[in-house]
Amino acid sequence: MSGKGSIPKTLSKKLSDKIRVGQIVKVQDIEDTLGASLFSPVQTRQQRKINKTQLKKLIEPNKLESADNTKKKVFEPVATKTDSKLKDIGVKQGSLVDNIKDAADKSVLNAIDQPKGSVKWEPENWRLILQNIRKMRSDAKAPVDTMGCHKCSDDEADEKTQRFQKLVALMLSSQTKDEVTFEAMQRLKSNHMTPQAILDTERSKLEELLKPVSFYKNKAKYLQLASKILVEKYDSDIPSNIKELEALPGVGPKMAHICMATAWNEVTGIGVDVHVHRITNRLKWLQKPTKEPEQTRVHLESWLPRDMWQEVNHLLVGFGQTVCKAVRPNCAECLNREICPSTEYKVKGKKKIDTEIDIKNVDQSAPKISKPQKQKIM
Repeated sequence: MSGKGSIPKTLSKKLSDKIRVGQIVKVQDIEDTLGASLFSPVQTRQQRKINKTQLKKLIEPNKLESADNTKKKVFEPVATKTDSKLKDIGVKQGSLVDNIKDAADKSVLNAIDQPKGSVKWEPENWRLILQNIRKMRSDAKAPVDTMGCHKCSDDEADEKTQRFQKLVALMLSSQTKDEVTFEAMQRLKSNHMTPQAILDTERSKLEELLKPVSFYKNKAKYLQLASKILVEKYDSDIPSNIKELEALPGVGPKMAHICMATAWNEVTGIGVDVHVHRITNRLKWLQKPTKEPEQTRVHLESWLPRDMWQEVNHLLVGFGQTVCKAVRPNCAECLNREICPSTEYKVKGKKKIDTEIDIKNVDQSAPKISKPQKQKIM
């Protein structure tokens, strides 16, 4: 080939090599496939996608996981941590949010979701405070000691009837003083108190027996509804687990946990009534203030040793009835007055002590002068 349009063979070969190299370098999405047989750097993106799909079908999932040890190590701890959380709170695997029933359960997850090795939260001086409460409770009897729900059953009745009577006492105790509940239980026991006897009693007469218990009309209705279930489903006995106890009309979490402890001798949780709810918030035994007793129960159980769950209810109820009352608590008589975060003793007592010291110093240092001399100086 000759003329101006002709190109020497040597120059043509060099230009061809240069173009091929340039084309290969400009491919932006070349992937490192570690020797994948179906990959070629000069393929189009669509071709590579097709090849990847075919490659995945050829490789078994188990072999893929064993080959990719790095990815397996990254994701395993996350799954284990989630499974551990679900196992600790008794939530079935699935959607975590869907399985959480209330805000109290969410707070449990927040408490559990702490880095490993972190110190478990505990309120300051709680052991000393509890020891002082034990001493104060041993020195003075409270209504709960002699008229609490555990004292309302008939000791001469069979075990099945005693369990039923303890449940009834708990149902009546809601927002009612122990003295009033105890008297109502005495009237009911005189009427041969069993589930069948409650069913056979006319509603109006049952209401009269309960009066003046708080909400006695509603409680009379709940008693008969619950008694009907117990007769038909439990052979006039009471359920032996929390879930079925709470399913009974008029029975809440507090009643169920206390009933399990007093009737079945099994500790399943802390019974939180108005006294326990109030006092634990005053003592700041909770990581943050709570508005509902059930929230208080969850926070309290997150740090308090389990062997103290049954004791703490009885201690705090009696303490709330005698010293740490809802209105005008007797802080001056409390052994925890110097360390309680909500005490009113420090402010009032400090002023009183300072005044006494000042008067004493003045009496010792001031010269004794008669009244006429004082008038003369003035």
